[in-house]
Amino acid sequence: MKERVEEVLNLLRPSLQADGGDVELIDVTDDGVVQVKLTGACGGCPFAVMTLKEGIERAIKEELPEVKEVVAL
Repeated sequence: MKERVEEVLNLLRPSLQADGGDVELIDVTDDGVVQVKLTGACGGCPFAVMTLKEGIERAIKEELPEVKEVVAL
């Protein structure tokens, strides 16, 4: 499943990079939690939580319904 999550993240990366940020996949747990690290401008952005939940998490769940949650480390 980790490879499939990475594929979705690769689709989202151009938008994040256009704003000076990026996302790094840390792990996918056995219980369906995707762990990521927001980097660059995304790491300290006041909208990072919204980007994580409304952007990254929603896109991943649309492609991979078995994912329960996306969390930033």
